Amino acid sequence: MANYHNPNDLSYSNNPVFDRTYDPGIGAPYGGVYKCTGCGREIGTAQYHSLPPQNHHQHNHSQGVIRWQAVTIHT
Repeated sequence: MANYHNPNDLSYSNNPVFDRTYDPGIGAPYGGVYKCTGCGREIGTAQYHSLPPQNHHQHNHSQGVIRWQAVTIHT
């Protein structure tokens, strides 16, 4: 889970990017922190850089396929 120290560094957003999930290997629509929806692993990436590929880490059957969802974004 992403943590922060200074609440002035973050602001609430209802941007629909937070509701979407993204395939492994595609370019991130925004720079920020993304979380794997199956296992909760988090990564940081720059805008348009590729999200980690399917073989980035392994899931068991119950965790399903790797999909990335934005936790924080830089706008």
